[in-house]
Amino acid sequence: MMRPALIPVVLKQVYRHRARSLLTIGGVTIAMFLFVAVQTIQMAVHEATSVTNADTTLVVYRENRFCPATSRLPQFYQPRIAKIRGVTSVVPMKIVVSNCAASLDVITFRGLPDEHLPTMAAKWTIIDGDQRDWQKRSDAALVGELLAQRRGYRVGQSFDASGVTVSVAGIIRSSEPQDQNVAYVHLDFLQRAAAKNGVGIVTQFNVTVSDHSNLDEIARAIDAEFRNDAEPTQTRPEKAFIAQAGSDIVEIVRFTKYLGWGCLAAVLALVGNAIVLSVQDRIKELAVLQTLGFRSSLIAQLIMAEGILFGLVGGTVGTLVAILAVGYGNFSLSTEGLSVNITPQWSVFAVGLAISASVGVLAGLIPAWQASRREIAHCFRAV
Repeated sequence: MMRPALIPVVLKQVYRHRARSLLTIGGVTIAMFLFVAVQTIQMAVHEATSVTNADTTLVVYRENRFCPATSRLPQFYQPRIAKIRGVTSVVPMKIVVSNCAASLDVITFRGLPDEHLPTMAAKWTIIDGDQRDWQKRSDAALVGELLAQRRGYRVGQSFDASGVTVSVAGIIRSSEPQDQNVAYVHLDFLQRAAAKNGVGIVTQFNVTVSDHSNLDEIARAIDAEFRNDAEPTQTRPEKAFIAQAGSDIVEIVRFTKYLGWGCLAAVLALVGNAIVLSVQDRIKELAVLQTLGFRSSLIAQLIMAEGILFGLVGGTVGTLVAILAVGYGNFSLSTEGLSVNITPQWSVFAVGLAISASVGVLAGLIPAWQASRREIAHCFRAV
């Protein structure tokens, strides 16, 4: 392990070639920014689409329909679903979106029956406004925190989208990803405001089951119940439903992993190139160090330390910028009324630093090995 007393030697070598060092660190910063941003998106998609043992929600949709505008189910299906064994609650919902295609900025209205508000509100924290104001006004909306931040909505403000005008009664914070980017309104209000002849028609039913292990069995039972009706259903676990509805987003994000690996390759090339040039510029200096008694292993450590320094400095800056950009950007990938919220993960920061240091070590291995094996006489003869 390199002695701390030699750290100033490494810093001095980096400082002597300021332009080269800054360009290398800048390149590493950009590459690690892209890598961390891609990793954050991939983690968000994985979290939103991976079914776990804690998931007990099914989504009942119109069979062979995808966009909320095309899924029309009679609201009177609710009691029939509630009678199925293993079902603990059924919430009919009307969903209206400003854009059904994949987008970074979508306004999603979710119409909710008044009697189901207390159950839903148990998962929320009202960070501004009052839930009672929502109950007093038919056009009131409880807006998810991410949607409010992205659009700048405030309590008492009115806004409209897709022909629906609402007033913000409160802003909610929820651990459920799908609650963070929507506006909850009264079901009967949305049924009348969004479409003609919409009373009694909903987009989907959110069904809560008593046991996660029975999700698939109950889903099949629900679909069998309505197989011969005019409006047959297709029922899936909520996260599986998100994965299918957002299949285009999932495929795009899956492709971006190659971009991430490309960024790491760029970091490796940048740091390696900088170290090779640095070693070539001071061949005679390294020979002097050997003459003064520096062992070959210590010279190799000095050179590898430069690579680690480039990787850590550039990686730290790039990772921090990526996390801050994601955190303050309030980005979400939305499609067909469903959202994948992209939130910063500090675990990615630690991973980014570890990868930056590792790439720095790899980039310095060959130059360090070559420099440590040069003979002193050959170094002094080098031009």
